[in-house]
Amino acid sequence: MNSDNNIGKFFDWLSKPMNQEDISAWYLANNITAEFTELFRDFCFSLLILINDTYLGDDTLIGNETKVGMSTEQKKNHFKWCWEKTIKNFNMEKINFIFNLNDFEFFESFFFDSFYNQSDNNFKNSVDQFFKQIFNINNNTKTKADIEIFTDIYKVLERSIKII
Repeated sequence: MNSDNNIGKFFDWLSKPMNQEDISAWYLANNITAEFTELFRDFCFSLLILINDTYLGDDTLIGNETKVGMSTEQKKNHFKWCWEKTIKNFNMEKINFIFNLNDFEFFESFFFDSFYNQSDNNFKNSVDQFFKQIFNINNNTKTKADIEIFTDIYKVLERSIKII
């Protein structure tokens, strides 16, 4: 059997929209609720908005000679500050998130891949659309890939939430 053909079939399966019954069954099997979905969407958007609003950016001076931008360490510190500020803001609403290091690193990696290390501003600006799409549980055109990344994010947040 041709492995290129198998890979092609896998990608077709992964990118094919799921039917609504399968999506509902997935949500049920993974204990995904509309209430937590909305809360977790708010958390992700709060973090993204804070990152966008406070990021100094990768500014470049006019011309091709000198580029000035944040170092990787400064980006990590910025993300950590935004992360802690977002958690603190939710704590003030009596919604506590207690993350382990792996969960923090999951989000840090996501934002470094999709925001901090992106030179394409269109891609950076599409992160909010990504969150809108995956957190829209009424969307009937979700693919297996959409459902899996949504579930990964949902489960990280679900195991970290402590509502008082």
